[in-house]
Amino acid sequence: MPNEPESLALAADFPTPSRDDWRALVSAVLAKSGAGDGVDPEDALSYTTYDGITIKPLYTADDAHGVSADGRPGHAPFVRGATEDGGAATGWDVRTRHADPDPARTNAAVLADLERGATSLWLVVGDGGLAVDDLDAALQGVYLDLAPIVLDAGAHTERAAQALLTLSEQRGVDPAELSGNLGADPIGTRARTGAEADLGLLPTLSAQSTRAPKLRVATVDATVFHDAGASDAQELGLSLAVGVAYLRALVDAGLPVDDALDSLDFRYAVTAEQFPSIAKLRAARRVWDRVAELSGASDDRRGQRQHAVTSAAMMTRRDPWANLLRTTIGCFAGAIGGAEAITVLPFDSAIGRSDDFARRIARNTHAVLHDESSLARVVDAAGGSWFVESLTDQLAVAAWDVFTSIEKSGGALAALDDGTVAALIAATNDKRLDDIAHRRSPITGVTEFAFVDELPVEREPLPPIPEGMLPPLRYAQDFEALRDRADAAPERPKVFLAGLGPLAAHSARTGFAANLFQAGGLDCVTGSGELDELLAAFEKSGTTVACLCSSDSVYADAAAPAAKALRDAGATTIWLAGKAEVEGVDGTLYAGCDALAVLRSVFETLGVK
Repeated sequence: MPNEPESLALAADFPTPSRDDWRALVSAVLAKSGAGDGVDPEDALSYTTYDGITIKPLYTADDAHGVSADGRPGHAPFVRGATEDGGAATGWDVRTRHADPDPARTNAAVLADLERGATSLWLVVGDGGLAVDDLDAALQGVYLDLAPIVLDAGAHTERAAQALLTLSEQRGVDPAELSGNLGADPIGTRARTGAEADLGLLPTLSAQSTRAPKLRVATVDATVFHDAGASDAQELGLSLAVGVAYLRALVDAGLPVDDALDSLDFRYAVTAEQFPSIAKLRAARRVWDRVAELSGASDDRRGQRQHAVTSAAMMTRRDPWANLLRTTIGCFAGAIGGAEAITVLPFDSAIGRSDDFARRIARNTHAVLHDESSLARVVDAAGGSWFVESLTDQLAVAAWDVFTSIEKSGGALAALDDGTVAALIAATNDKRLDDIAHRRSPITGVTEFAFVDELPVEREPLPPIPEGMLPPLRYAQDFEALRDRADAAPERPKVFLAGLGPLAAHSARTGFAANLFQAGGLDCVTGSGELDELLAAFEKSGTTVACLCSSDSVYADAAAPAAKALRDAGATTIWLAGKAEVEGVDGTLYAGCDALAVLRSVFETLGVK
């Protein structure tokens, strides 16, 4: 084309903004929002994670320290991936989990998964899963030389491993073609169920599987720490300590360090917080590379093999359809973070045994992200992001601090047995639960935007699993317990919302109060109009708990008379939406209040069992 420039400089006609320009614009917006003059914009918009890492609103090249960005995929420090192709050639391993004790149902689910996109199987055997003797029936029709098998057998690992090896021999499978992991995780099993931890199991299984070089021996399952409430850095640091304990057990038994490293897989949780999850996987590879380097491993054997699992702790029983979104984000984070294998838990997994529909949607989540979104085509797609690089570095440093503190206390097993690990996690979990109670960390469909009249999703319950030193939890469990109580009441408990003044004055706080009360399964009856109309609506509501809702200007004149009138009409407890101090009001609701305490108080007032 005539007059076509040789090159096009994007944004060349615009001045280059500086950090100070950005700060000035944000300061002006904050001033208009009522934050006040002189507020530092970066401080105002920053927050701190449970690991003490400050997340800032703006990142530039100054924030990327250059450590994580060093290296290439498949090379130290392995931040950008454990292998050179990073899965770009074949994609990630779609691993489905099976924990149904019924071998026939498990076999049907296994075959359905493998025929429709799954590429490996994660089998729970023993407590809470298949009986060891049912392994053959559950794997009928499965080509063991094509589908990797990952066992999760807890205290039954040795028997389950022997059963799998025997089964493959009976079916004439070449041991060199058998792949997966025998799943030995004695420290993780002790943490989860309380069983004794015998680290001698690792060299025993290693010796039994020498003819199967692609079959790994142990899984460092860090999800046991995550499910108990650990922070990201704690999950990483504890996994390092467990990994080092297993490495020592194998090396002390005579295995070369390179072979010992090849015997281990690491399992991490990925959540709906995509950036921390991405950074966690990248940081995990970096710190494990350092462990392997200090152990004298060869440069090409130091990459950490990762299995990412969508968090069980983030799953909800109420409004479980929102779990579809949570697990999609978690799978996205696992793929971008570079995990070799990813498991998407079905959306109903917190309720009971997942049905075929839930399992199909979980499989299809992989298909959409891999085949349609092409996430695997770019290796370390987040690499170079100043935010992700900075967060990766800071998580690696924090994780190393946790790891070294555990090592100083005697190692992972000693720290678990003397309560050090439980205390470390409990401190973090207390902060998280406090944030959830105050709705600073919202859970959609539970603490926010709860649908009181939702139809329950019912599933067959799973068999109970023995609880050990680190019982698993779910973030939504306290609010969902209140929902269960409300549902079980002969009549759903109610709260009366008294809208004072015109609709424009009370609608915002009426909606806010309804949202809070519905998080506990309470029915909200709204009344408005003149005082006599309000009282008539209150008496008709059949409850003794009321909440005043309006603007501060209306409260100044109308709140105290309304509170007195409601009290005279039989209200035993009167709340107010906002922070205004009004005579006759028993408590206030506002953004950041302890919603869980408010709901428990209302339940006590209404006598809900």
